[in-house]
Amino acid sequence: MKSEKLTHTGTVALLALVCCILWGSAFSGVKLGYAEMQVNSADWASQMVFAGIRFFIAGVMALVTGSISEKQILIPKRESIPRIGVISLFQTILQYFFYYIGLAHTTGTKAAILVAANVFAAIFISAAFGQEKLTVRKLVGCVIGFSGIVLINFTGLDLKFHLLGDGFILLCTIASGFSSVFMKHYTGKYHENPVLFSGWQFAFGGAVMWLFGAVCGGGLHMTAKAWGILLYLSFVSAAAYSLWAVLLKYNPVSKVTVFGFLNPLCGVIISGIVLHESGVFTWQGMTALLLVCLGILTVNSEKKKKEVTLHEI
Repeated sequence: MKSEKLTHTGTVALLALVCCILWGSAFSGVKLGYAEMQVNSADWASQMVFAGIRFFIAGVMALVTGSISEKQILIPKRESIPRIGVISLFQTILQYFFYYIGLAHTTGTKAAILVAANVFAAIFISAAFGQEKLTVRKLVGCVIGFSGIVLINFTGLDLKFHLLGDGFILLCTIASGFSSVFMKHYTGKYHENPVLFSGWQFAFGGAVMWLFGAVCGGGLHMTAKAWGILLYLSFVSAAAYSLWAVLLKYNPVSKVTVFGFLNPLCGVIISGIVLHESGVFTWQGMTALLLVCLGILTVNSEKKKKEVTLHEI
């Protein structure tokens, strides 16, 4: 596909939708993987093995794809290795340690909406690090989106907040926020290749989680179906990231990220269909989803005039 076609709004919307469908399907995929691999909610070591193998394979896929695309093998420079380690710690190891354990203790529907908080976490953390200003528009978007997260947790599905489930999913979003800040810093200041960073941090983080889980007694019951699920989830991480990176290469960041609101939408709908979780189809579930999407849209909406920062109020 020619680069000029990748700048058309219709093309961006279609390819971004493909990314969000892939990411959205991961919630159900992990749940199905737990069942097929006979991993129960208390077996955190096996959950780490599951996550580790998935992301190690995803890293290999991303590196192979990136190397073919750039017609050279993506090997990191010596000075880049510590930076890859930092990204891997937050993006893969911490984020998915909390994600896999959290998802085992909550529903795919709630997880899909809670994960949307990574948009808000990234905004607050980037403001704290001085990378961008926290404006009224961004704050309003965060409040609107978070109100949806509160609604889906305390009405519609159940009235309890589960620390190992909902709490860990929220901690996962904080780790994701930090990874975004560090990735922006490294690729901006040091001009690091984001595809190279992604592939190597996936591979390194996946290997660490895999080894840690195995040492702690984790194991998986692998069948042909289990391998199919595992390879699909690895493909989701590698393919969706690669496609998203291509869109970011040819378009302004805001033009691409505004379509991120489709991620929780796809996740909730797919969880409702595949896992038969009906909570989203109540008025509370649909209202919560609408608020989350509206919040993300508000945060990423194009600036029409000079924005007011909080210190100017």
